[in-house]
Amino acid sequence: MQSSSLIQSIFVAIFLILFVSCDNDELNSLSVSEEQLAFEADGGTHTVVIQTDAGSWSIANPATEWLEISATNGTGKAAAVTFSVSSRTLETRSATVKISAGTAKAVELPITQPASDHLYAINADLNEITFEKTGGSKDIKIVTDAPLWNLSADVAWLQFSKTSGQKGSTTVTVTALENTGDQDKTATITVAASAASDYKITASQKGSLYPSYNTSPLAPDMTGMSSTAVQLAAKINLGWNIGNTLEASGGETAWGNPLVSKALIDLVKQSGFNAVRIPCSWNQYMENSSTAKLKLDWLNRVKEVVQYCVDNDMYVLVNIHWDGGWLENNCTQPKQTTVNAKQKAFWEQIATHLRDFDEHVLFASANEPNVDNSTGMSVLNSYHQTFINAVRSTGGKNSYRTLVVQGPSTDIEKTNNLMLTLSTDPTPNRMMVEVHYYTPWQFCGLTEDASWGKMFYYWGDGYHSSTDPNRNATWGEEADLLRYFGMMKTQFVDKGIPVVLGEYGAMLRSSLTGDALTLHKASRAYFFRYVTSQALAHGMLPFYWDNGFTGNNGSALFNRANNTVFDQQALDALVLGSQ
Repeated sequence: MQSSSLIQSIFVAIFLILFVSCDNDELNSLSVSEEQLAFEADGGTHTVVIQTDAGSWSIANPATEWLEISATNGTGKAAAVTFSVSSRTLETRSATVKISAGTAKAVELPITQPASDHLYAINADLNEITFEKTGGSKDIKIVTDAPLWNLSADVAWLQFSKTSGQKGSTTVTVTALENTGDQDKTATITVAASAASDYKITASQKGSLYPSYNTSPLAPDMTGMSSTAVQLAAKINLGWNIGNTLEASGGETAWGNPLVSKALIDLVKQSGFNAVRIPCSWNQYMENSSTAKLKLDWLNRVKEVVQYCVDNDMYVLVNIHWDGGWLENNCTQPKQTTVNAKQKAFWEQIATHLRDFDEHVLFASANEPNVDNSTGMSVLNSYHQTFINAVRSTGGKNSYRTLVVQGPSTDIEKTNNLMLTLSTDPTPNRMMVEVHYYTPWQFCGLTEDASWGKMFYYWGDGYHSSTDPNRNATWGEEADLLRYFGMMKTQFVDKGIPVVLGEYGAMLRSSLTGDALTLHKASRAYFFRYVTSQALAHGMLPFYWDNGFTGNNGSALFNRANNTVFDQQALDALVLGSQ
């Protein structure tokens, strides 16, 4: 009995020990601040606070491939744990995280993430870019978590420094070529990657630097415009330039000549000329440089001078002269777009304002465009094409007007070698080509001896000096002239394209004295007669260059201050050559 009671006591003791021990285990507490974690499709983070009186806690993560936990175990009574999802999924994700602490009942935390239509994201620092007509470059910063991306556009006028890249941040330079048309352009740039939504960037480019001034086009009108260029050329026997006047920088009288008067034009007609070339400046007469709008009073002034000539039954050639060099000095590819824009704007306005004149009025694209190679010639041809298109677009009599395009530098040899094709004119047989002739320059224009040559005072067979032989022309005399003029006849005239000899002349070296002056003036008169007669013989239309200056090294035929003849000898030679 005693032994049985002992055994009983032992069992009771063991039970009490076990009961107390189990009771002590259930005393641990565990709480979690969230009952579930629902992530967005793009992922994100959630913070969960764990509280327990156990000595430690732990987290079992069954989704380590897509779920990140800042800590999976720790000590202490409280801890903040961050749950992160950094990737997307094409299928819904779910997992249950188990949080344990001491003897406390484990907490199960459901984790969910909905499906996305893409795995990766693509972004850029802009979603649209705009380019000027001239083109240019702009940078786009692309940011993506895609392993590999590529970039493309639906047009050829956009070019890219890179068309593919990898995860991270990449800067791509987008370059737009010049817009050679008049219409605005748009394009879509697409950045794409596998399992990612495309990122679209809209690109646009202006089609014109200036507004259109062809605001009142008319139906074609052939009234008074029946002559072809060849027929018109046959009617012009001697032309005269109003030089250094309407093209003068600073205004019509800025270079010393008075305002052109009807009396002056009457005198020119009475003296034997039946055509006038009016060198004109336009750039300095813009009302608004940002729109290339010309001042109406200047358009009216040019029209007034043209009317003086037409009233005298004279043919008139109106051009855009040197004009500050905006065209003349910029026959280059980098300037091509801006020059063409201004050429179009100016000629739309000039042609519209002078549209009602009949075939007595001719338009000339430029003056002496600085070109000496095939690249420059190509650019110059585009300027001429813009001129032709602008004039023709205004309609009316301009649909049939004879138009004049200039050879490179208006130099005969360069024109012969480089001007192998002409710009396209929708109206057939209404074009002429223009060149100038100041050969040899030592006789025509050199005012002091240079390292490459000395001044010539005497020109032509029978007009050399025996006492002053160092001043006789040694080249550029009759034989050379015939060769040069022959080039133009073969290349253009014989093909039905008249050639305008838009300028020629030789300065009067009135500082010479005695026999030297007498011989110089005689040889100069012979030069005028010979150039004029041979020009006409070769199908070229001669326009003498008169700068209005009556002093030494001038070329004036008339004293414009009192409308009288100043150089009768030179005038007689020109008229004789035209007969």
